[in-house]
Amino acid sequence: MFTIRNAVIEDASRILEIYNYYVKNTAISFDYETPALDEWIARMVRTMSRYPYLVVEENGVIQGYAYAGPFVGRAAYDWSCEMTIYLDHNVQKRGVGRKLYETMEQELGKMGILNLYACIGYPDKDDEYLTTNSADFHAHLGYTRVGMFHKCGYKFGRWYHMIWMEKIIGKHEEIEGQ
Repeated sequence: MFTIRNAVIEDASRILEIYNYYVKNTAISFDYETPALDEWIARMVRTMSRYPYLVVEENGVIQGYAYAGPFVGRAAYDWSCEMTIYLDHNVQKRGVGRKLYETMEQELGKMGILNLYACIGYPDKDDEYLTTNSADFHAHLGYTRVGMFHKCGYKFGRWYHMIWMEKIIGKHEEIEGQ
């Protein structure tokens, strides 16, 4: 049974352990090195000051995390955010990511967020470091591809594309005074 809750700073080591797998073994993350724990904690604090940061647990062990962050970072974009999700590589394909993202969408909707964006590494063809699984996951959850940057990330001796996917979760109306 999986439980979703707000992350706390004490979760940072396990969250970083999950992320480390993707840095070292995949082109899902374009980082070459895993950030230090203190840097990761600072990132978490920054994110949690404004956006939800959730973890999913099974039997008390964190199996994944998701958080939202600013999209571009200027005031006119305050109704949009960028999504991030990572699962322990052993728990994929069990519906955990869907439940985590659905919970995140509910939390963001309460905040007045209308547009969700995902920045995703994308291969010319599936290889041992990167497949289209992340794009497929997002498409399955209702995201549509809205852009592609060609050969913009270089990792493991090859070039990868990056795509942007979008999901609208709210109604866009005029806002007085804006």
